[in-house]
Order: sequence, then C-alpha cells, then structure tokens
Amino acid sequence: MLAIPGLAWAQDAADTVAPEAPTSVATASDHAAIDAALQAKADGRPVEAQEWMVAAANPLAVAAGAKILEKGGSAVDAMIAVQTVLGLVEPQSSGLGGGAFMVYWDAAEQRLTTLDGRETAPMQATPTLFQDDAGEPLGFFDAVVGGLSVGTPGTPALMEQAYRKWGRLPWPDLFDDAIRLASDGFEVSPRLAELVAGDAERLSHFADTAAYFFPDGAPIEAGETLVNQPYALTLRLLAANGMRSFYMGKMAQQIVETVQTAPGNPGVLSQADLALYQVVERAPVCAPYRAFEVCGMGPPSSGALTVGQILGMLNGFDLAAMGAQDPQAWRLIGDASRLAFADRGRYMADTDYVPVPVKGLLAEDYLASRAELLQGDMALDEVAPGEPEYDHALLWADDASIEFPSTSHISIVDADGNVLSMTTTIENAFGSRLMVGGFLLNNELTDFSFRTHSDGRPIANRVEPGKRPRSSMAPTIVLRDGAPVLAVGSPGGSRIIGYVTQAVIAWADWGMNVQEAVAMPHAVNRFGTYDVETEDQVAGLEALGFEVNQRGLNSGLHAIEIGETLLGGADPRREGIALGR
Repeated sequence: MLAIPGLAWAQDAADTVAPEAPTSVATASDHAAIDAALQAKADGRPVEAQEWMVAAANPLAVAAGAKILEKGGSAVDAMIAVQTVLGLVEPQSSGLGGGAFMVYWDAAEQRLTTLDGRETAPMQATPTLFQDDAGEPLGFFDAVVGGLSVGTPGTPALMEQAYRKWGRLPWPDLFDDAIRLASDGFEVSPRLAELVAGDAERLSHFADTAAYFFPDGAPIEAGETLVNQPYALTLRLLAANGMRSFYMGKMAQQIVETVQTAPGNPGVLSQADLALYQVVERAPVCAPYRAFEVCGMGPPSSGALTVGQILGMLNGFDLAAMGAQDPQAWRLIGDASRLAFADRGRYMADTDYVPVPVKGLLAEDYLASRAELLQGDMALDEVAPGEPEYDHALLWADDASIEFPSTSHISIVDADGNVLSMTTTIENAFGSRLMVGGFLLNNELTDFSFRTHSDGRPIANRVEPGKRPRSSMAPTIVLRDGAPVLAVGSPGGSRIIGYVTQAVIAWADWGMNVQEAVAMPHAVNRFGTYDVETEDQVAGLEALGFEVNQRGLNSGLHAIEIGETLLGGADPRREGIALGR
C-alpha cells in the first residue's frame, strides 16, 4: 500500500484512533465572508474571485474548503474537507456511507479524467434481490429502509485515491473542521430540521438513528446545536490511519453487522465486499456543443451520455436567437430530453457488466437522425429508443428504475487552475436510515431495476454481484479550446440531467452568468410530462401539446465559471454558497 504523508500505516492501524485534532476556530472574517456570499446569492449576483473558489451545499462545508485553499491546498484537499463536513451538516444527502463521481482537470498535465466511486452490489446479491417470493418487485420503501438496499460505500476510497494523485497538504489536516464541528456541535439548518421531521417514521425504525435525530423523543429543530461524537471518533480514526480504517478492522465489522442484523430487512453486505472495493479511473465522456466540449462521467453514470445526447440533438437549432422565454425553445429541449431518456432506459448501465454503445449514442449522424424528429412545431406524441451503431445485439428491455432526489454537488477551482466537479450521494434522503459511526449508510442498490427482464428481454440495469447501479449524477466540466471554462453539477435524482443541461444552455446560449443560470426557473421533461416551477411556464407548453405539472424542483446546482476571474453561483433553492479569494 502506498504511503500517504502524515499517516501512520501501522500493522494494527485499522483500529488505531488519532489524538485530538488541532482546534480550528471560525473567525469573524469567516462569518463575514459567508454573510457576503449569502447576500450575493440573495441579490442574484455571482461571487467573484481572482485565485480560487469553492461552491457547495452548506456554508460550513464551503468555509472548511476555503480554509484549505487559503493554506495552499489543492482542489482535492479542499474537496475532502468539504465532503467530511457535508456528511455531518447535511447527512441526508451524502457522506462516508455513500458514493461519488468526480471529474477532474489536472492543470499541470492539461488532462481531464474521472474517478468512479460508485457503490457496488455485494457479492451475495442476486438479480432478484428486490423481488418478493412471487417474483414481484418490492415497494420502493420496503426495499430502501434497512440493510437490503446498502451497497459497498465508495466515497471514502475515492477521497483517498484522489488525495494520492493530487493531494498536497498533510492528510490529517483535512479533517480538522469536520472533527471540530462534530465534537463541539453545529447549528442545525432549517433544511435538515424540515427533512428530519418529514421522515420521522422511517428514521425512527432504528435505535441509533432515532437517538441522534430525535433526542428526548422529539425531532431536532433548526437553530439547535447538534453534537456527533461518534462521527468525530470516526474522522479521527480516518485522519490517523487513512481509509484502510473504513474498509478493514473494527469499523468494517460494525458496518457489516449493522447491515446484516437490520431489523425486518437485513442485507447481504460482507467484510469481503468492503475489503475488495476499488475506485475506477475512467476516461471522461465528452460531447461537442457550440464552441465547447461538455465533459463528464460515463457509465455507470448516465449523466454525461444523456446530457451529451440532449445537447447534440439541439446543436442544429438556434436557441440563442429563440431566447429563454420562447416556448418553442423549451419544446426542443423537452423533446430532445425525452428522446435521450428513452435511450438511457434501454442502453445505459455499468459498462463492466453490460456493453453500452457509448460512441454510437453520441455519434453525430445518429444524433442528427434523432434531431430530425424535432423538426415539427408541436410536442412529440410518442418517443422510443433509437438504434445507435453497436457491435452487440440490441436486445435490451426498457428499464423503469426509481430514483429519488437526495444528493449534493461540489465545484472547486484551486490557485493552480485545477478544477474539480464532484457529485456525491447516499441516494434517497437519509439513505437506508441505518447509522453507524455517526454517519448514515446508503440505499444505493435501489438504483438498480427491481425487475430482471421485460417481455423476455434482460434489463441492462438489473442487479448483479459486484455491479454498480446506473446513476444520473452529472458532474460536468465544460472545455473551450482545450481548457476548462465551467464546472457545474447538481443533485436531484434523474432530474439532475435536466438541471445540468439547462444550466449549460442558459450560460452558453442565453448569456446568463453562473448565478443567473443556476437560479432560473426549471423546466424538465424526462418521460412525457413537463415538470415546471412557475405558473407562467404552463400555458405556452400546454399550447404545444405537453402535459404540464407545476411543482417544486429542488435542484442544488453549484457552478464556477473560469475566465479572467472566477465567478461562482449557488442554487437559491438550497443553503449553499460560493466562496473565493
């Protein structure tokens, strides 16, 4: 095992606890910077910086990343600080018990790459994992709550592998803020309090989870100080000994016991699954759009492929001339999305298990043929998967996996020009609801199809041992002339694809700055019904033949534009900010 500076790789390191972390006290200047960033978001202005920037979903996490960048840390160093704080202050969305996809621009090598830290199915998982004795799919929450839905976590391994490649500061220093906040307590945010109260029944299933979120039997409230000593202990262990402590030894044993003994719904995760977990470095998937290359995470994510398909179909239409208020522009965007989602449902899955026609799905002639379907002036009556060029038989059945929105996104640019775009998740809000070591375990396996076949054809995204479930996470870096000009991503389940696509179009075609692009009203069409945020979007789309559903669309876009200066935008729908210097 490679040595990491500042870590003691003793024989029994997996069970060694670090000493108390140095105190890292929030200063008045920290609070002033956070207040200024919150005001900029409220005013609809991007935050501007000259050297570095970080944008993420909670001010405490962003401040932790900013401290690392101020000390000369790399984008990856800052990501580790941000992620460990996010796992504490918004545990419903991401954390050590989940997985992540990271897209990274290495400024020194002028190279873009991706790290796949997606959770994997346990080796004892079978294709019928989420079926009852009669072979029928379980209800979604019947599958989610408990150990059955827990995949092998990948976020800790991704953090460490990224650090080995691009880290700069001493590893233990990256945990200081998260340890301090867990030990001394942090102020519960309104969003966390609201989500805990809304999920009280499921969170109360398990004693450790209930004791943390419902002290004295009542849900935590906004403004209260919440302490998480088990999480502080976990972080001290990882700071001292690295992620070996997570995947081996007493912590791994505790994770497995929690999963396998979950009352009413035990899972099959084993210590071997944890010990064998591997992060995979993959080539990015890039698609041309206007003067740009829009790059992101390939399979097992459907994010970059589906975003790339939508944009590829729209390349021949002058959205800039049409403008953001033209219903015809939204007809094109919505129906291009429907066509891309039809392909997604049939062809996209973990390429280590299923041959996916990545090149065929993004081929210029294929997307041009799909774009011909958009030439009318009314909504398409029906959409179906296409037939991209493929070196395997096209015999897959269409998938109907359920994805619920609870995830987080981090965008970072450091002083050396390295760019990081990472989307991180435990899947459903509060994941499996199982808590161990002060963090929640994911329910990521429910991103697989509960059915294995349809009409006698196999479903590409079915459960298989060791397989990674298909995701919609779309961490994105946009290039122009071979250099990064935008980092963006969002939470939101399968609507992530629409949120990211819209932000790119708003920025590239409609001239919006990053704050305007992430804040503009959403309109997302995946499967036929157009989901919109505001009433003034409804009439124009209905006149074009769409069924329209006005509802809240709670994205969490965080974007950084890279130019002569850095401009950061944070989604007003969530609590995040952008900070820079």
